[in-house]
Amino acid sequence: MNAAPLISILAIPLVGAIVCGLLTDAVAKYWAAFVSLATLVVAIVIGVELAHGTPPALSAGHIGAIGVSFSLGVDSISIWLVLLTAFLMPLSIWASYRGIKVRQNEYYAWMLALLVPMLGVFLAKDLLLFYVFFELTLVPMFFLIGIWGGADRRRAAAKFFLFTFTGGVFTLAAAIYLGMQAGTFDIATIIYHAQHSLSTQARWWVALGLIAGFAVKTPLFPVHTWLPLAHTEAPTAGSVILAGVLLKLGTYGLLRLAVPIGFIDANGAVFPTLIHWIGAICIIGVIYGALCSWVQPDIKKLVAYSSVSHLGFCVLGLFALNDIGMQGSVLYMVNHGLSTGALFLVIGMVYDRYHTRDINQLSGLGRIMPVLAFFWIFFTMASIGLPGLNGFWSEFLTILGAFTSSHLGPTFGSIAALGVILGAVYMLHMAARVIFGPLKVPDVEHGDSHGHTAHADGHGHPVKNDIGWREIGILTPIAIAIVILGVQPGLIVNPMRTSLEDIRTPASGMTFAQQSHRTGASQEATAMSNHGAGRDGTSWPAER
Repeated sequence: MNAAPLISILAIPLVGAIVCGLLTDAVAKYWAAFVSLATLVVAIVIGVELAHGTPPALSAGHIGAIGVSFSLGVDSISIWLVLLTAFLMPLSIWASYRGIKVRQNEYYAWMLALLVPMLGVFLAKDLLLFYVFFELTLVPMFFLIGIWGGADRRRAAAKFFLFTFTGGVFTLAAAIYLGMQAGTFDIATIIYHAQHSLSTQARWWVALGLIAGFAVKTPLFPVHTWLPLAHTEAPTAGSVILAGVLLKLGTYGLLRLAVPIGFIDANGAVFPTLIHWIGAICIIGVIYGALCSWVQPDIKKLVAYSSVSHLGFCVLGLFALNDIGMQGSVLYMVNHGLSTGALFLVIGMVYDRYHTRDINQLSGLGRIMPVLAFFWIFFTMASIGLPGLNGFWSEFLTILGAFTSSHLGPTFGSIAALGVILGAVYMLHMAARVIFGPLKVPDVEHGDSHGHTAHADGHGHPVKNDIGWREIGILTPIAIAIVILGVQPGLIVNPMRTSLEDIRTPASGMTFAQQSHRTGASQEATAMSNHGAGRDGTSWPAER
């Protein structure tokens, strides 16, 4: 298989970050944008190769006798998260041009450096390599929050680091145990060994170890408390990447490792009681996050708590362990990254102008910022799941998956559906307060944080301070993606059906490299079988 794109997608931002740190502030931001766009191009190339039946793969360099290798690959699940990551980064860098004024070369270098481990998590096919990338994401984000964040940035950075690092220790313990037991850290081989050779007690403790680390990163209730502070204090781009990508590292880890290793067995799903507990935690998070969002005066913290609620839906669908719920879960990962990332962008644009996120100091922005108001309402509707936009299918499939699951059932699905109603309540409440009503904004010229009608012209009319072409250019690609996935969710759902079936089916014992070889060898027959009214309605290759 062609390994060049996999090497390039990690090498380009890594080299770009090193060079960026040596450039002047005036040049660094343009260099960072160029490097991130180049990374996006490589991600698209990888997606095209996968769509044409030649998934790139790389496996090299065993370390000693412990079975660790630099093994990378991509399938029809991970490719969407790779594309999401590569798509959001250039937009986040572009959005930083107005807000970041000091130590710009360092800032953009850390942004590019963050891109490397995030992509590495979705590409890694070796468990120890996965963990290394998983933990390396902490370092750039720690500095991004701690240096360029808000007034309480140091406490937010420390809490973010300590919470997620502590959870990762349990994941490391589980990973080392699995690798030593299987004699290799190849993920496919480890899954096979866990399902066929580990005792029930060993799988129980391994599942708990994996869930502990991934639950903190997701985050699930009650280990979510680092998230609102980190979001509130992070710079705008940091919040976009945190919500859009970093939280998905936890859900992706649950999908790729915790579910097949801890809960899939030849005799059916194991640990049904633990599944019920996880389902209960998810619906508590859905309701609790929604209620917390409803009473937040800080708009950014409101959206942060909404992520706790939304990711409760995502994990609930995942542990439904059926086709519908798991499809909805993966779709939720992508759609939440788009809509919530976009909300953080528009909030950042308002903050750049008025230096406040207090919902009590902002009102009637639609009168002076009609273009921003359009995008704000649009992304709000996507977030609450308006039919025709991307959020609808995510919530519908995860709730339906939980409702029809033999492990969860109607009770879990019905309570989770209440979260959809609460989501509409707090998001529409926020939009109504900020966008509509009488005009009220801080008078930033005179330092009056309690001013009412600021920036008036000679006739007493408010001066429009709307977003410009650069900011419209940042928001428009996300809006287009939201509409496309709202109308055609099958673009993501259909290709990944076979990969999800592989996760829900006991492993056959083939390594990823063997699976890739088998896929490549049978791609012609697969393309013929999928032509026309095929199983998935697409020409993507079968991966089993």
